[in-house]
Amino acid sequence: MEACGTAHYWARELGKLGHEVRLIPPAYAKAYVRRNKNDPADAEAICEAVSRPSMRFVAVKSEDQQAAAGIHRVRELLMKQHTMLTNHIRGLMAEFGVVAARGLLGLEDLTAILDDPDDRRIPSPLREGLAKIVETLRFIDAKLETIERQLVQAGRENATYRHLITAPGYEPILSSAMAAMVVDPAAFRSGSDFAASLGLVPRQEGTGGKTWLGPISKRGNGYLRRLLVNGATAVLNSKRAKTDPCMARQSG
Repeated sequence: MEACGTAHYWARELGKLGHEVRLIPPAYAKAYVRRNKNDPADAEAICEAVSRPSMRFVAVKSEDQQAAAGIHRVRELLMKQHTMLTNHIRGLMAEFGVVAARGLLGLEDLTAILDDPDDRRIPSPLREGLAKIVETLRFIDAKLETIERQLVQAGRENATYRHLITAPGYEPILSSAMAAMVVDPAAFRSGSDFAASLGLVPRQEGTGGKTWLGPISKRGNGYLRRLLVNGATAVLNSKRAKTDPCMARQSG
């Protein structure tokens, strides 16, 4: 089957009936579609793809693993909404000459202006509208805190989480996401293959024996990639990186 929406559910259901289920990434099956895309052509492409000895498959998630990965998707959506609303507040207030510094401290300065009834730099009815956005932001912040506490609590019961969190840069959210989304690490031959699946390696192009390396390809799971990059950046900027010769060479 293609690893599309509801694929993991149907894989579990078919597995209960005694079938051996293999999930193929849609991008891999698409390469075997000869002409127009339709159900018979897709089925033929899947049959052709599954027969290839070098074909890679997606590990079927259990209900618990799928639920753990899903809560990270919820967190990602709330973070996107938080960023969107924050940028909206900054943009509209800047139209009236009210500009604050970047980051949470700058946002707090802007919300303080909207909370102050005596500050009339933002005229009505825009002021009231922005106040509603601030209320939504605070609601999202509360939900994010609740979700992150749930992730930490659930992670403590997971052996993989407990091992990962001991590594430098692996804070609770990254450890929880890695344990939930990387179901079968043995599917990758090496750490380099896993990094390539997340788009963390340079994009390679070449012809005639010449090879050019570009920026990272940004393929695969963007959520995990961002968490890994943030964790690595925090480690390289830490005091340990400045005193450890090995880490100093890597950061250089």
